[in-house]
Amino acid sequence: MSNTPHELADEFPEKAALMSQLKQSDAHFAKLADEYHEVNRAVHRAETNVEPVSAQAETEMRKQRAVLKDEIWGILSKA
Repeated sequence: MSNTPHELADEFPEKAALMSQLKQSDAHFAKLADEYHEVNRAVHRAETNVEPVSAQAETEMRKQRAVLKDEIWGILSKA
């Protein structure tokens, strides 16, 4: 398996234990984390031309990833 940039554990290493706990106890957080993971993988596949997409589609995926990351950080910073 290749290393995919921007994984949540890499983005927020100091919050790894909290993220693990929230994935188990908070359905909303778990859903956000799953969505982030899916979008992040899609961005990585597009960036590496494994699954090429248009520049506009790639930009939209990056924006979606940023929105999810911001929402996840909002939860982590309050917990």
